[in-house]
Amino acid sequence: MAVQEQVYGFYIPTVTLMGVGSHKEIGNQIKTLGGKKPFICTDQGIVDAGISDQIVTQIKETCGVEAVVYGGTQPNPTDENVHEGLAIYQKNKCDLIISLGGGSAHDCGKGIGIVATNGGSIRDYEGVDQSSKAMPPFIAINTTAGTASEMTRFCIITDTSRKVKMAIVDWRVTPNVAIDDPLLMVGMPPALTAATGMDALTHAVEAYVSTIATPVTDACALKAIELVAQNLRAAVANGQDMEARDNMCYAQYLAGMAFNNASLGHVHAMAHQLGGFYDLPHGVCNAILLPHVERFNLIAKMDRFADIAVAMGENITGLSARAAADVALEAISTLSTDIGIPSGLAELGVKEADLKIMAENAQKDACGLTNPRCPNLDDVVQIYKNAL
Repeated sequence: MAVQEQVYGFYIPTVTLMGVGSHKEIGNQIKTLGGKKPFICTDQGIVDAGISDQIVTQIKETCGVEAVVYGGTQPNPTDENVHEGLAIYQKNKCDLIISLGGGSAHDCGKGIGIVATNGGSIRDYEGVDQSSKAMPPFIAINTTAGTASEMTRFCIITDTSRKVKMAIVDWRVTPNVAIDDPLLMVGMPPALTAATGMDALTHAVEAYVSTIATPVTDACALKAIELVAQNLRAAVANGQDMEARDNMCYAQYLAGMAFNNASLGHVHAMAHQLGGFYDLPHGVCNAILLPHVERFNLIAKMDRFADIAVAMGENITGLSARAAADVALEAISTLSTDIGIPSGLAELGVKEADLKIMAENAQKDACGLTNPRCPNLDDVVQIYKNAL
């Protein structure tokens, strides 16, 4: 009997530093990577909060070098952000990139890095493994617990001309060093904590039901789901709860390990269109779409949704597989409600007239390739409608 060959990759940063105070290692990591002119890619919120100045000072004291700061990253980073930041990187003859912030800063920094060494436009790299050269040395310092962009090979950039979020999936954009310090996350407001936490849950759920999940990604996904279920409410309720913050760091990182290697599904394929079309917050879009997309997916992976229910702390003893799967979806919806996620897309200003064009774009998104059930265009439009 012939054996069908299947090869699975596993991608992760070379070094990850975690725990309270880990961001103070930034200078030593720059020395290790040989950086002489660091470039910090961040956003105005991080600048206004004084976090970028703190990092610049640490670099100066530890390495004796001056870092250049670009604070123009938008919440949904655009091709214009990438090329604006690239011009500053090149003008100052920088040789190392530090992304400082949440997923937007990391994605923008990755976009700058890939174009810095490969040339052309960021639009040239949409799709899977389109680059041919490594980025400059790259350190990602995380300030949110959700996107896991500090450790993944994913880079999401909005093409402003098409109003579409481009999914760039390329092993070469995986940062060399990832730093997850809960001290930098204490200042996150409750709404952002909720949105990024649900983003992490979405990553874990989609990875667990992915068509290319493996035992390695399954272990990461289930533990991530468990940690989110146990800690997200507490982190939203009290941002100073360091145990909850620390556990959410691990949750989002484990979820990143899962989806970075098992990929995602139609929640992300559809959420990307909402972000590109309406400039809406990614985590909130994921949270609203998650139970609706997974209800569509349920018949494809019923046993796995039962596992998700258990990971979320639900008792499924004596239930059928179908009933247990329903418990998982209910637990997801209850968590969203508890932490203040909007109940539907209409609250965010999404219009029914735009659903078809977004559905058409979602069907082209690379994240949908590993969804466990294959929706047609009408299915995707209906899921959007159900989520309104």
